[in-house]
Amino acid sequence: MTGMSAEPGAPTRAVGPLLLGGFDYIWSRFRGRLEGLSQDEYLFEPVAGCWSVRAGDDGVWRVERVIPAPDPAPVTTIAWRLWHIGSECLSGYTAEGLGEWPLDVTDRDWYEHVDDALVALDKGWAAFRSGLDGLGEDGMWRALGPDWGPYAADPWAGLVLHAIDEVAHHGAEVALLRDLYAHGGRSV
Repeated sequence: MTGMSAEPGAPTRAVGPLLLGGFDYIWSRFRGRLEGLSQDEYLFEPVAGCWSVRAGDDGVWRVERVIPAPDPAPVTTIAWRLWHIGSECLSGYTAEGLGEWPLDVTDRDWYEHVDDALVALDKGWAAFRSGLDGLGEDGMWRALGPDWGPYAADPWAGLVLHAIDEVAHHGAEVALLRDLYAHGGRSV
């Protein structure tokens, strides 16, 4: 059996609890750093040319993005990063094999107001995390499948590692932007 020791009485060796426990810890640290996030911080632009979330001609708020990104890529706001984590990553991963799309926005649409963005971020997290719970240990080793293109043969455990990286590194960037703002940074 996958994840089991061959010796009777030996401890079970499962990767799922390790990955999910680590992911839960990183999420709690990231989410804790968002407590008290203000509207000004959410849209804070520390340098000129930031990518953010802005109203389009149709009044719909969308993230700014060009693919492929310029080199170097622009600095992005907290609003942009919350879209990336909550929509593009967590909700996108969920919809590609773990469940239904959990948000009321899609693609590059996102929220003007910080409170709405935080609710959506939490919905994306809850849907992804619930989907991962449903995989079980054997499911962690199942291939992602054809919807994942060049990553189709990779296991779900690998995607969990990738999601951990996304939340950890973008979460650290959000924390730094909050620190800059708190120490006198103002939008340019």
